[in-house]
Amino acid sequence: MREIAAGLAAWDRQGARYALATMVAADGSAPREPGAAMAVAESGEVLGSVSGGCVEGAVYELCDEVLATGVAVRESFGYSADSAFATGLTCGGTIEVFVQPQPPPRVVERAAGPAPVAVVHLLEGSAATLAVEPGAVHGTTGSPRLDALVAAEARAMLDVGASGVRSLRCRPGTEVFIASHAPRPRLLVFGATDHAGAVVSLGTFLGHDVTVCDARGVFATPARFPDADEVVVDWPHRYLATTTTDTRTLIVVLTHDPKFDVPLLEVALRLPVAYVGAMGSRRTHEERLARLRAAGLTDRELARLHSPIGLDLGARTPEETAVSIAAEIVAVRRSGTALPLRRTTGPLHHETKPRPATT
Repeated sequence: MREIAAGLAAWDRQGARYALATMVAADGSAPREPGAAMAVAESGEVLGSVSGGCVEGAVYELCDEVLATGVAVRESFGYSADSAFATGLTCGGTIEVFVQPQPPPRVVERAAGPAPVAVVHLLEGSAATLAVEPGAVHGTTGSPRLDALVAAEARAMLDVGASGVRSLRCRPGTEVFIASHAPRPRLLVFGATDHAGAVVSLGTFLGHDVTVCDARGVFATPARFPDADEVVVDWPHRYLATTTTDTRTLIVVLTHDPKFDVPLLEVALRLPVAYVGAMGSRRTHEERLARLRAAGLTDRELARLHSPIGLDLGARTPEETAVSIAAEIVAVRRSGTALPLRRTTGPLHHETKPRPATT
């Protein structure tokens, strides 16, 4: 929706009525990704595309129908010998399109902006559309409880830059399509070690944009880290000081060498990022804290450091250690207790609360 949101906002300002079609699912070969959007104004003007041309005529007719009735429609289009050049996909795939009356102007305005936002389409009943940001929700389903469920699910999706249809937990039969307009959160792994390889693989699996950085070019190679999005040969503190980070960025320090990790942590602990963890024994941790205090870091800054890194799982291998690290990251980001679920009470799924930037 973001690609046509500015045009939709202009229609709203002009008082134009329109219907919005969103591709919510694709199976097999399809010309566009879920989230692709097309809108048809009452005047007949069209913005965007859901299929690159294959089924635009049929979707146009559905938009006209929704404009006339005010009732949302969910329709699938797939290939068949009879319909391939009519309303099917010549590429052989299947797509599902949701067509609804125009969403609230404030939702469109948030979707048109540059900030990370998840646009949520309720695929039933009122066909409500909401814009969910880390610290705000625009629009409503009409039910405060449902709004809270939608916002929690949308923020979790936005956090990892994911889009797709989701069934709401604790509300069987209720589906939403969530389109996240944000890049994947960055995972910066410092230290090209065996443990780093396992952390990189698991970080990629969890949906992060993963960078490995080490000053030693013989170890920091794409061949050793095939799952990484980027492998950088540079001094860790210098790279971190110049690369892009935000409040979703995760920093994992696996160098456990003072000449690398102390200058690096001086930078990391003063950045407004989501997580900073460092590997090392308890003795290494205490020695590291002393060096960081001598370098001028405050107790408040040092309290942000997760070290020794990870949860107590009894991990031995690099892969088990990576699970321990990933588990701690998830617990921190999702406000989890890190306790066995059988020892907890209340809802199994926590609502992620927006975290203020910490510097």
